[in-house]
Amino acid sequence: MKKLALFGALALSVLSMSAFADEKPLKIGIEAAYPPFASKAPDGTIVGFDYDIGNALCAEMKVKCTWVEQPFDGLIPALKVRKIDAILSSMSITDERKQSVDFTNKYYNTPARLVMKQGTTVSDSMAELKGKVIGVQRGSIHERFATEVLQPLGVEVKPYSSQNEIYLDVSAGRLDGTLADATLLQDGFLNTDAGKGYAFIGPAFTDAKYFGDGIGIAVRKGDEADLARLNAAIAAIRANGTYKKIQDKYFDFDIYGQ
Repeated sequence: MKKLALFGALALSVLSMSAFADEKPLKIGIEAAYPPFASKAPDGTIVGFDYDIGNALCAEMKVKCTWVEQPFDGLIPALKVRKIDAILSSMSITDERKQSVDFTNKYYNTPARLVMKQGTTVSDSMAELKGKVIGVQRGSIHERFATEVLQPLGVEVKPYSSQNEIYLDVSAGRLDGTLADATLLQDGFLNTDAGKGYAFIGPAFTDAKYFGDGIGIAVRKGDEADLARLNAAIAAIRANGTYKKIQDKYFDFDIYGQ
């Protein structure tokens, strides 16, 4: 009987591993040009907060995940044509995007800020920005905000494919500044040699109309199965301490927000 029970347990284990091996991997889309959330290490591997969170979620769900690099403005189109199954790339949960994709609960939340030359004065009215040239990432919520709010104030809005390109043009004097996520700007620019002489200028931007309800993972419309398991995994890594370990690797504050 013991031998039969052992044989049964082994058979069940083999079947379980076989089922896991046969399950299609979850293909996650990411733009690896957004430090400290996602960027390329010298050896070409992806590193960053988003990447680590994604791998932790996959481990929690016990599913194999593969990462698919894509420019940010191509992520939602790639999701729609099933090139990827989810987007984990610091994508804000907005009403506009909800028309195209479904979102998980947030996995972090930070405001948007302007970075310009240190000493620049910008009041809450932002009237001082008239005639300035501000770079934004194409397809981002920051582009929409800049186009609808800053452009009518006389700001020239210049879209770029990546935030790294914007940093180069800010440093070279071809842009007066950039609008992006505050944490991204702090770690990706202000804390670097290229960011010396620059600072956060003006108010923090948190209007839910433009900046949504935090950062979530996008899945295809109606993909309730992936949505449910991703939400469960986010809750699990928050509860078991994995989220905090990853957060503390990159930030010295609570990036999850209220």
